Amino acid sequence: QVQLAESGGGSVQAGGSLRLSCAASEYTYGPYSSLCLAWFRQAPGKEREGVATINNGEVTDYADSVKGRFTISRDNAKNTLYLQMNALQPEDTAMYYCAAPHRKYGGHCPANEYEYDYWGQGTQVTVSS
Repeated sequence: QVQLAESGGGSVQAGGSLRLSCAASEYTYGPYSSLCLAWFRQAPGKEREGVATINNGEVTDYADSVKGRFTISRDNAKNTLYLQMNALQPEDTAMYYCAAPHRKYGGHCPANEYEYDYWGQGTQVTVSS
C-alpha cells in the first residue's frame, strides 16, 4: 500500500517552468527507495500517456515529447518524487499523475500504465500560448 499526493501544478505561459512534487506515505511493503516511480498525464479527450519514470537506481526514461525539457528526480530521504518541467508548451496542458507499481523492478520501470497500482489524485498543468 502506498498513498501518493501530487502538488505544484498551475497555469503558466508557453516557455515557462513548473516543478511538480509527489509525496508518498503509508507504504507498507518495502522502503520507498525500492519503488519504481512514474509521472503520467492526461489531456482532455485524450488517453493517459507516460511522461517519465525513475527506478530505485535512479535510471530514468522519458517520453520523446518531453526529452530535453523535463527532468524526473527523487529524494528518498523525503519520500518525494519530482518533475521539473521547462520550456512548457500548450500541448503539455494536462492533468499530471504520479504512480507506483506494487511489483519491484530491477531494471527500467515499466512504461505501461496498467503496471501501476497506486496513483495520486493528479495536479493540473495549464500552458497558455
